[in-house]
Amino acid sequence: MLAMSKWFTLTPFMSNRFSKRVGFSNSPGSVRAHVNGGGDDTNNSKNNDKKKKKKVVVVGSGWAGLGAAHHLCKQGFDVTVLDGGDGIGSPDNVGIQGFWYPYKNIFSLVDELAIKPFTSWTRSAQYSGEGLEVEFPVYQELPQLPTPLGTLYHTQFVRLPLVDRLTSLPLIAAGKLYQDIFGPLLQVGLFAPAEQCSAAATLGLLYYLTLAHQKHFDVAFCRGTTKQKIFEPWVESLKAKGCEMLEDKKVTDFNFDEETGCVTEVVCGNETYCVDAVVVAVGITTLQETIKKSAALCKREEFLKVLNLAGIDVVTVKLWLDRKVAIPNPSNACAGFDDLFGCTIFDLNVIHDEHKDDTETVLEADFYHANELLPLNDELVTEKVISYLSKYINDLESACVVAKEIGRFPKRLTHFFPGSYKYMMRGSTSFPNLFMAGDWIITRHGSWLQEKSYVTGLEAANRVIDYLEEGSFAKVIPVEEDEPHIEALRSLNRRLNEIISQVPLSSYFLQ
Repeated sequence: MLAMSKWFTLTPFMSNRFSKRVGFSNSPGSVRAHVNGGGDDTNNSKNNDKKKKKKVVVVGSGWAGLGAAHHLCKQGFDVTVLDGGDGIGSPDNVGIQGFWYPYKNIFSLVDELAIKPFTSWTRSAQYSGEGLEVEFPVYQELPQLPTPLGTLYHTQFVRLPLVDRLTSLPLIAAGKLYQDIFGPLLQVGLFAPAEQCSAAATLGLLYYLTLAHQKHFDVAFCRGTTKQKIFEPWVESLKAKGCEMLEDKKVTDFNFDEETGCVTEVVCGNETYCVDAVVVAVGITTLQETIKKSAALCKREEFLKVLNLAGIDVVTVKLWLDRKVAIPNPSNACAGFDDLFGCTIFDLNVIHDEHKDDTETVLEADFYHANELLPLNDELVTEKVISYLSKYINDLESACVVAKEIGRFPKRLTHFFPGSYKYMMRGSTSFPNLFMAGDWIITRHGSWLQEKSYVTGLEAANRVIDYLEEGSFAKVIPVEEDEPHIEALRSLNRRLNEIISQVPLSSYFLQ
């Protein structure tokens, strides 16, 4: 889908060993290096066969876990993936997921696996409690304008005039643009009402997907479930490389050497797995359950802080109707039912191959922050969902539901609530050989959602390689650089701050 870039990011955890191998020295922040032919992914496999392979256990089988396992297997390590019982792909196998233009690392993986899981770039729409607000075109097909003008000009704002859009830039976090456009977008992007999301997460997601570059909001979907189209062929590829996939293995503790501080065994009930290194790539709720059971983790401050984090409930509703009902767009984000939860409605007759020739409508609605739907039985959930969706889909109430599938996922998604950053973990831990990955792990890469999960998996693999001093580092494609005018404004802002900081008493008057 996108060609693999030769440019990649050297993140600050890399040792001097890594710097010397690529011919650069580390400096604070991210350093970009260009390597021609360096780091063949399989160049260490034959050498490792001649000696005992180092054992790495990866806990979790979502984008982060499989991402780490994928690269470590190619480097010749003995890799075992432990799935906690929620199925391969957990915690990233919930609902219908979009894949946005800047997901360069995921698109590179898909090319490497030689699979074609995605639809073409897809139009979408957004609704508030008052009705249709925005229709999003395929931005790549339109004239490219400097950011953020292209996003504001080409987007079809149904009830917000062009002059209001352009004059609202200084007040982007206030007024009608925020209430009716960005608010609902955040409710389905960060899975909670905007006021319950941190400012850092809000600005980070908005900039990454909508403001950094005009084409970044272009989105494609899997032509079936993510598990079917990506995770299953990916797992088969890993197995072919010697990776052991063990399902229904809940981690309960870690044994470690008191002298070195290194983890020596991963404990799953009565079973133990010897390790040279560990990657933990699970969701917040799963890790919290492990911390409470683990004698090793519950004594470490960095893990105890995780107990302050929170997850978000998700309910997925797939409905088969007895007739064709016109759904406005393949993907429709909705918010404002009662200011509590948001949802996305998908026309599966358009998105999924298996439903393209169906004579009846098949749709899915994924509800986020769905606390009030979670305890209801299937009939009540269906009744409420039909009532909600009828506000946006004409003739839905006149159709009959002939079949349904309801999925309930308590605390499955990450809640980036105000103040949550200080409780989140970094990729390295106080255990020298235990590393973390996932969409809630702190990283300097700049990506979000599935792309962030996958990137942190690659970064965790690099930390393992750095620690064990074997193998070649994974190439992580960096986020696209800012456009020149944005970078110029950033430089100007930094310079102004430097000048202001030198003015006597400036910090007092600018508090």
